[in-house]
Amino acid sequence: MNEPQDPLHSLAFALEKHPQKVEVVPIRRLLMDSARQNAKRPAYVKLAVPDEVVKATRGGSAEGDLMLLVRVPREVLEREGSRIVLPGEVG
Repeated sequence: MNEPQDPLHSLAFALEKHPQKVEVVPIRRLLMDSARQNAKRPAYVKLAVPDEVVKATRGGSAEGDLMLLVRVPREVLEREGSRIVLPGEVG
């Protein structure tokens, strides 16, 4: 299986149909090191993850789990507790 054409669609499907199987871990819990971009190298983050994750991303077969880096903007987080639905939000 190759990577899906639309990873957002795959994520939405997984969250709707199989939420108990989706693993979500804030990057800050895994962060070992990070650096801002400079003239000599790109910005980076170094994460401590289980060995299975490394094996799935660094080699082996092309088939495997879909792993995504998902960013939820602060403005969305601030709206999380609101009962008022704004234009453009899904009710």
